[in-house]
Amino acid sequence: MEVDKQDEAVGASNRTKLAVPALGKASMLLDMISAEPDLLTVSEISRRMRWAKSSVHATCATLCALDLLVRNSDQTFALGPHVMRWARAFTGRSDVATEFTRIWDENTNELQGATITLSVPDKNDVVYIGARNSKLTPWFKFQVGKRLPMAFTATGHALMSQMTDTEIRIRFRDGLPSPMTPYSPKTLDEMMILVHEARERGYSRECQGICEGMICFGAPILNAENTAIAGIAVSLPLDSMTSSEEHKIVSTLRRIARTISLRLGAEING
Repeated sequence: MEVDKQDEAVGASNRTKLAVPALGKASMLLDMISAEPDLLTVSEISRRMRWAKSSVHATCATLCALDLLVRNSDQTFALGPHVMRWARAFTGRSDVATEFTRIWDENTNELQGATITLSVPDKNDVVYIGARNSKLTPWFKFQVGKRLPMAFTATGHALMSQMTDTEIRIRFRDGLPSPMTPYSPKTLDEMMILVHEARERGYSRECQGICEGMICFGAPILNAENTAIAGIAVSLPLDSMTSSEEHKIVSTLRRIARTISLRLGAEING
C-alpha cells in the first residue's frame, strides 16, 4: 500500500499550517522540479518527495493542464510556459512600480491635485498597481488591484496604441464589454478611433469613458525590448480642464512616461 508523506514533507521546511494543503504540495513539487538538473518521472518524484505515486500523478496531471508543467515524450516533467508568464509579470511589475514611486518623490509638482495611476495589462483589462488619488475627484477612487476594461481607460488606449490593429481586433473579436458610462465606446470601431488618435498624438485622451465628469490622459511605459508593459495616467475633473492646462498635464505625463521607460532600458529617440 502506498503511503503519502505529504505532511512530513511540508512540515520539514515550513511548520505553518496551510489553509489549502494541496497548494503547498503543488508548490513543493514545482520547486523541486525547478531546482533539479535532471528531468524527473512520476516514480522519481514519488521517491524523492516520499509521496504516493497516485498523488504525484494526479498533481502532475493538474499542473500540466494549467501549463505549469509540461510532460515530455519520455514521461519526464519540466516547468511549463505559465510559470514564465508569472516570472515576467513579477519582474516587470516590480521594476515599473519602483520607478513610478520614485517619480512621485522626484518631480510631480506640475500634477498637484491630479490623480496619477499606474496600470498593467491583463488580457483585455488593465490592473492598477499604483495610485495616488486626488481630492478633486472624490467620486472615483483608484485602488491597487482594481481592474477596469482596457477598452474604456486612458492607459488601455495608450497600451493598445503600441499594438497592431490586427492584434487589437483579435483581442476584441467577441466585442466590447458593457459600457461603464453613456460616453464609453460601444463598438470596436469607436474604440479603434480612440486608439488611432492616441497613436498619432503619442498619448491617449479618455473623456468620461469610465466616470462621468472625469477626463484622463494616458501614456505607455516601455521596457528594454521597447514593448509596452504598463501605462501611466493622469485624471482630473472635466469642468476644470482648459487647453493650457491640458498642454501642461500632457507634457508632464509624457515626460514621466519617457523617464520611467528609459530607466527600464527602453530606446527612445528624441
